[in-house]
Amino acid sequence: MTRPRRGPGALVVGLLVALAVLAGVAVLSIGVGAHAVAPADVVRALLDFDGSSDHLVVRDIRVPRAVLALGAGAALAVAGVLVQVLSRNPLAEPGVLGVTAGAGFAITVGSAVGLASSSLGELLVAVLGAVAATLLVYSVGRGSPLRLVLTGVALSSVLAGVSLGMRLLMPNVFDVYRFWAVGSLAGREQSPNGLPLAVIAVAVVCALLLSRHLDVVALGESTAHGLGANVARVRLAALALITVLAGAATAIAGPILFVGLMVPHLARRLAGASVPWMVAFAAVLGPVLLLVSDIGARVLLPTGEVPVAVVTAFLGGPVLIWAVRRYGAAPL
Repeated sequence: MTRPRRGPGALVVGLLVALAVLAGVAVLSIGVGAHAVAPADVVRALLDFDGSSDHLVVRDIRVPRAVLALGAGAALAVAGVLVQVLSRNPLAEPGVLGVTAGAGFAITVGSAVGLASSSLGELLVAVLGAVAATLLVYSVGRGSPLRLVLTGVALSSVLAGVSLGMRLLMPNVFDVYRFWAVGSLAGREQSPNGLPLAVIAVAVVCALLLSRHLDVVALGESTAHGLGANVARVRLAALALITVLAGAATAIAGPILFVGLMVPHLARRLAGASVPWMVAFAAVLGPVLLLVSDIGARVLLPTGEVPVAVVTAFLGGPVLIWAVRRYGAAPL
């Protein structure tokens, strides 16, 4: 469904408001947890570190965890925008389509056989798994949006069954699988995540650059050809960015569903028909959603945390039902 384009002034104001919300949620996320830290102390820990216990918690645990949420949220949200624009499918999303499940399964297998023993190895294995899942899902379910979703769900179920078989045959795989089966930010903040985060940052910038060409492709293939766009090259570049973003996000946080479904719909409402502005809004709103979900994951249970992927699934399930009821098999 095509939405009207908004004026540049309204878009800039909206993006600035989104950035302010992101900053506030980030400070709140750093302060919330089993050991609560007041917002003023969070700011002091960032600007005037004194080595106290509160400041150590902020610097060594909470800030790296918030950075993970920023990277994974931006990657999944931008990948969601790209896959929806590329496929003209309002139900498309890396998690729903099985892309993140493919990346997570590949990391599990790679870790079990020693191929993912470093951050570079995890990233490469995750991207390869995402590529394989993307090609398989699109080759089977490209006929309609609903078939694409069903294919992604089926692939995720098959991978879950294979993982169960691996755990029964190879008990040593269980610890690896337990770590990667459900997306979570807890316990990953001390991992060497610099490389995947750098890859995400570069991929998001590339997505912003590519979005101008996707804006033309979104007008229709014949119109895009008439305007001189190389549709095949743009689609290939978008597909490569989708797999890199989804794979890198899975490498640092495990499979997290529905972020790439919820955020693009909100970004489309804020940005109208402009793909570049949709990507920009998604890069900000994705981290907001994941940070809010991570706060919920910490406070839902009084005795511990739930994986952040459980919270995003709880929020995203109704959004998926709404999208199916509203759009059905109709393209964007």
